[in-house]
Amino acid sequence: MLLIYNLLQIILGIFLLPILLVFVLLTPKYRKATWLRLGFGLHDLVRNLGVGRPRIWIHALSVGEVSSARALVRRLKQEYPDGLLIFSASTTSGRRYAASVLAGQVDLLVPFPLDFFWSVERFVRALQPEVFVLVETDLWPNFLASLDRHGVPALLVNGRISAESFQKYWRFRFFFAPLFRSFKYIAMQTIADAGKMKQLGVSADRLLSLGNLKYGVLDESCQTNLRGPKLKVAGLTDKRFWVAGSTHPGEEEIILKVYQQLRLAFNDLYLIIAPRNVERGTEIAVMASGFGFESVRRSEGSDLTGDLLILDTLGELASVYQLADFAFIGGSLVMERGHNPLEPAAFARPVIFGPYMEDFEEIAGDLLAVGGAVRVDGEKAMILTLEKWLGDDKIRQAAGQCAASLVEEQRGVTARHVDLLRQVINERQD
Repeated sequence: MLLIYNLLQIILGIFLLPILLVFVLLTPKYRKATWLRLGFGLHDLVRNLGVGRPRIWIHALSVGEVSSARALVRRLKQEYPDGLLIFSASTTSGRRYAASVLAGQVDLLVPFPLDFFWSVERFVRALQPEVFVLVETDLWPNFLASLDRHGVPALLVNGRISAESFQKYWRFRFFFAPLFRSFKYIAMQTIADAGKMKQLGVSADRLLSLGNLKYGVLDESCQTNLRGPKLKVAGLTDKRFWVAGSTHPGEEEIILKVYQQLRLAFNDLYLIIAPRNVERGTEIAVMASGFGFESVRRSEGSDLTGDLLILDTLGELASVYQLADFAFIGGSLVMERGHNPLEPAAFARPVIFGPYMEDFEEIAGDLLAVGGAVRVDGEKAMILTLEKWLGDDKIRQAAGQCAASLVEEQRGVTARHVDLLRQVINERQD
């Protein structure tokens, strides 16, 4: 299969190489990256890498996969403080995102090699990894063959297979089966995903189901943010709390309109708004006053008094979710890609969010699927959902339990992946 693959590369290259060269030369953003992806200039980067063991190479295709790998990278840095973490991404957007979110966590960020025999050899020889970790999918025959030749164990983690992908893999299993056999272990997100891989011919002794790495953000939150709530609730035990977390401009006005409408029927409702930018506390207080609400600000030492609290302080939001009866996830009604819905879900609080949850789309989809969340597109839909939850505590609490059950299933996902990597590294070093 590998011979045929390389022969096809040569044949196609004869016809396409001149066109590709002109395209690359005329496109500045591809010029330097393409040179590096062919393996030229790598040794200059590696020269400054330093010495450390183990050398772990983690690869993610693009932004979504980089996001999945974030918690894993941070945990590996803690586990192997004297090791070297090499991170690669295939797309320009993936590399930019990795550079911003993994700064200080990885020792070297490189583009992924183009899958020519000689270019992948340059990469593997220059980087000399002790283990290679592929996040989700980006399968390249020459690269995997090069790792095998150099005795570098490869792991595929956070794997998943949609129905469409399974049909593709099945139809072309003569091509994909050898690629899957290149991995020492394949860790899938779910038991169902692992079952599909088994149908594709992957042996059971190399298959694991370790959960979805995107839930690693919950493990980090639990470790760093979930201190006990400091807000005093004396005198407000008869209230029900709505926490709107990490809100952005354009969302508070909608939330205040909805709050104004809901208070007509549910006067025991109390709103806590936590703006993403805490400097916006005064702005939101003025806005609330325009709706006739008396607001207080946490930055001024206030507790739960008046009609609503503006949580314009750092480090308290995760713990305040414990007070909530339900939560709104900010950055989702405006095009800010959404924020983490797992923190309120972990406390069995149902969540609502808008249509823009790109940074947590997979988790949002999981919460929607189990009934722990509702997606709304604006004011009217939000009112209908919250009226339902406020009108029947059992419905709201059941939704919260669905959210909590999902979170509980995924706890410890990062630790399970680190355990697997530790096992492989120890086997290689013995």
